[in-house]
Amino acid sequence: MRIAVGQYASSEDWTVNLKTCQDLIDRAAEGGADLLVLPEGAMALFVDEPTRIREAAQPLDGPFVSGLVERTRGSSTTVIAGVHTPSGDGRVFNVLVAARDGEIVGTYTKLHLYDAFGRRESDNVVPGTNPPVVIDVAGWKVGMMTCYDVRFPELARLLADQGAQVIALPTAWVRGPAKEWHWEVMVTARALENTVYLAASGECGRRNIGASMVVDPLGITRARLGDAPGLLWADASMEELERARLSLPVLENRRFAVDPRLERDV
Repeated sequence: MRIAVGQYASSEDWTVNLKTCQDLIDRAAEGGADLLVLPEGAMALFVDEPTRIREAAQPLDGPFVSGLVERTRGSSTTVIAGVHTPSGDGRVFNVLVAARDGEIVGTYTKLHLYDAFGRRESDNVVPGTNPPVVIDVAGWKVGMMTCYDVRFPELARLLADQGAQVIALPTAWVRGPAKEWHWEVMVTARALENTVYLAASGECGRRNIGASMVVDPLGITRARLGDAPGLLWADASMEELERARLSLPVLENRRFAVDPRLERDV
């Protein structure tokens, strides 16, 4: 599998962000990518006015997602990006959309909301209640999770239980003390403890760290960006995955299962 990860500094103008995403989709397709992972909140930036997310949200058939989906038409590249959609109660959902060849092939609603480090995503966002989502991409099983989800190892393990060989992780990782270290540790750990490839896209700009990366099943970083916009590339090999799982059979050696029941609602 040929993996591309796109990173950019989101604008408050969704039309600007759509053009940026479309350009990244074109570049990924031209480079032969099977999978392109774009950031969380790809549609718009909400820094000084978090409540603005409510007015800026668009439905899945709105112009932003429609523009993304249409750009994939005629291409075998699967594109995964994070958007916000109306929930019906005044707040919004934080949704990952997977699109390929002009169609939506999967969606995932963020389960763990970022109520940490002095922020409260749940003030404006409704958490998902859906089970973990795994989609087929070029003969591979790709699981989806969003940003703060990476701090909860049970979700990545549930994706591995459903056969995930790659995990796509769109994020908007906020700057802060030790936050880049947390990012390195969490992304690497989720890949290593589940022997999967992990493709993490990080929004960059004045609020977020960027640092998009692809980590292999033995926890080695295969490609990484800094804090500037860019497109990184990495190749995943089924033979390499099988060797990793043979030499480090953690999925076979474990003694406990993960209970998929929700612990609580938000």
